[in-house]
Amino acid sequence: MTDGTLRLATRGSALARVQAESVADALATRRRSVELVEVETRGDRLSEELISRLGKTGAFVRALDEEVLAGECDAAVHSMKDMPTEMPDDLRVAGVPERAPSGDVLVSREGGTVADLPSGSVVGTSSLRRKAQVLAARPDLTVEPLRGNVDTRLRKLVAPDLQAEHEARVEEKRDRKGDLTSSDGSEYDRTVEEWFDDLSEFQRRALERELDTEFDAVVLAEAGLRRSGLLDRPEYEVERLERAEFVPAPGQGAIAVTTADRDATEAVHDAVEHQPTRIATTVERTVLKELGGGCIAPIGVGALLQGEHVQVRARILSADGSEEVAANRDLPVRRHADAAAEFAADLRERGAADLIEAAKREADANGEAAREEE
Repeated sequence: MTDGTLRLATRGSALARVQAESVADALATRRRSVELVEVETRGDRLSEELISRLGKTGAFVRALDEEVLAGECDAAVHSMKDMPTEMPDDLRVAGVPERAPSGDVLVSREGGTVADLPSGSVVGTSSLRRKAQVLAARPDLTVEPLRGNVDTRLRKLVAPDLQAEHEARVEEKRDRKGDLTSSDGSEYDRTVEEWFDDLSEFQRRALERELDTEFDAVVLAEAGLRRSGLLDRPEYEVERLERAEFVPAPGQGAIAVTTADRDATEAVHDAVEHQPTRIATTVERTVLKELGGGCIAPIGVGALLQGEHVQVRARILSADGSEEVAANRDLPVRRHADAAAEFAADLRERGAADLIEAAKREADANGEAAREEE
């Protein structure tokens, strides 16, 4: 730490900064001076490339942790589900703050859940896990890749409606030679210019997007929407997906703060550590590590601490959602990591290993990996 100031490495995206600021605020309550340091990651440099084609885990993690290991920063703030299950020996997860809601949501222009979508609807997601789960529930839907930050993906969803209305207004203006008043029978009570001036920045940026695919709905993490302030907007409807069916990614909704220095480790741990979240995410990541799925298999693992037990559900699917191995189990808190490893071994024996190997072969053939954003 320089002059007592703890330097926090973060990505530059809006969501990443919100997460880093929440850690900085917690440290500030302990009278710590904090400086946020933006670090460009490989994932950021490939912002227009489908995330599932990054090919390796840690595309949004490595550059931040390298700053910590090099002593340029004291800690790094990550979305936990971005983190590989293997870490360098000199690096540790010093703090795990209290988790946001860990489940997925369906965002659509018409409202409803996956069961309500008309046959043939196009659903967007950057995650092979979400794709497999959607297809398992509704094989009659089409799932297309969707890349970008949370706000970018939402703008891609709402863009067609805004662009269609803009075109209709421009066309009527052209037909009526600019006289768009309600008194002459116009459908609209404002001019195109007045309508545009009333649009929010979110709507204006959506209006400007060039689209290759028109989406009827997208699947996102609820935590990302909440932290980005995008959960409640008039342009779309948000429906929580049932966690028993749409099992989240390991670590989804959780933040991890990594450190290498002892003083920084103690400072972060004292300020942000939330033991129930630490236990639940340890179970989830242990199952993922033991299954060996890494970033190339559609694996959902969700855990919740309840008294002396950790309730955990896992769902491993084939890429098209047609096959799966799923199970629930209550694990004892006192040995939750070991019990999670035993649970994973049982899943492998029940056929999860075969599904994961098939996913690896398919990923190798397609150059894909299942990393996903919030």
